[in-house]
Amino acid sequence: MLLKKRFVQLSPPQSLILVFAVAIFFGTLFLLLPVATEEDISFIDALFTATSAMTVTGLVVVDTGSVFTTFGESVILILIQVGGLGIMTFAVLIYMVLGKKIGIKERLLIKQAMNQTSIGGLIFLIKRLLIFSLSVELIAIVFLSLRWVPEMGWRDGIYTSVFHAVSAFNNAGFSIWSDSLSGYATDPVVNIVISFLFIIGGIGFTVVFDLWNKKEFQHLSLHTKIMLVGTLSINLFSLIMIFVLEYNNPDTLADLSSGGKWLASYFQAVTPRTAGFNSIDIGQMEESSLFYIITLMFIGGGSASTAGGVKLSTALIILLATFAVFKEKDNVVLYHRSIRPFLVMRALALTIGSIGVVIVSVFVLNLTEDASFLTILFECVSAFGTVGLSMGLTGDLTFIGKVVLIMTMLIGKLGPLTFAFAFAKSTPDPVKYPPEDVMTG
Repeated sequence: MLLKKRFVQLSPPQSLILVFAVAIFFGTLFLLLPVATEEDISFIDALFTATSAMTVTGLVVVDTGSVFTTFGESVILILIQVGGLGIMTFAVLIYMVLGKKIGIKERLLIKQAMNQTSIGGLIFLIKRLLIFSLSVELIAIVFLSLRWVPEMGWRDGIYTSVFHAVSAFNNAGFSIWSDSLSGYATDPVVNIVISFLFIIGGIGFTVVFDLWNKKEFQHLSLHTKIMLVGTLSINLFSLIMIFVLEYNNPDTLADLSSGGKWLASYFQAVTPRTAGFNSIDIGQMEESSLFYIITLMFIGGGSASTAGGVKLSTALIILLATFAVFKEKDNVVLYHRSIRPFLVMRALALTIGSIGVVIVSVFVLNLTEDASFLTILFECVSAFGTVGLSMGLTGDLTFIGKVVLIMTMLIGKLGPLTFAFAFAKSTPDPVKYPPEDVMTG
């Protein structure tokens, strides 16, 4: 009763962090069971794997396909599904099955977990989210099975399809193969289905439902318009960038056919915004390509989605605010709508907080790990953006390095502002003070 009372007294951000921590802890215990692995693994490796799965990151310190049994992989898959769709989504489902009432406290926690602006319509949104997500995954499993069942047989083909469909839709990037999807770099079915899953999962559920309800572009919300135009623009630009930068690289695209080059470039252009799969060897890419991918990983996907990063809408708001300053405008305007100053400040706070987390992670790993600065930066941004792409450092991390990336993945998944709100007291100004200018620039 005392524990329940203390939990009720927690703020929504504190409760969300606690729920995630408990889920990761139990996931770790399950992965430590003898039935979960082919060989003994340490507690820190199990904790790292559970955190990576729960935060839908995809970074691994041990090879998923060879170290974990089917039971262990199933535990990872459950953590991915719960972490991707949101632990509160499944909590609501359990509440509804048990016939329990969902009160204001629970709705506030759901609002925090799903990054929504109000508590209105949350339960209806969750019901639609569950139905939509499971339906999309099921359809993808059918298409992937048509490709993999003839190659692997019914049992392995369907299992492989289920694992990769769930992992892709939730932007987790976990694969049962050590080289991810490199063996299918030029396979159109695998590339199209997997990329479709993580793009739909990463664009944001509110965007998908807004598109479902409103068929015409002008009737869409400003957020949906930003995400659609922004996603299309950045994916197209990234496709051209990767194609040009890697065209003559013998370790990535050079030996592929013309069509294979475009397909591999497309996949590697859209996956960094938190999907985490790779169809070419990341460690062999040009440094210019790697730096560009770091930028994409930091930006991430959409709000209220399975993706991580600072979110595309946040990056675009910062960019638009910068242009507004250059043009000496007082307001940020897009599609004949003004963006409130509070949202600009929130976007700036989120970005600065995210940069701070990455800087601290990079600084510590530069002290503990024997690797180049670019490799460390790539790994830290991948962890923060819950991407899962790796240049090969994660498997060789020291104990401290693993702990740092565990914390980085958790903060990246829940967001720096969630942790700030959880541990900082709200102190509204009791009085209004006169303004005074400060020199900048």
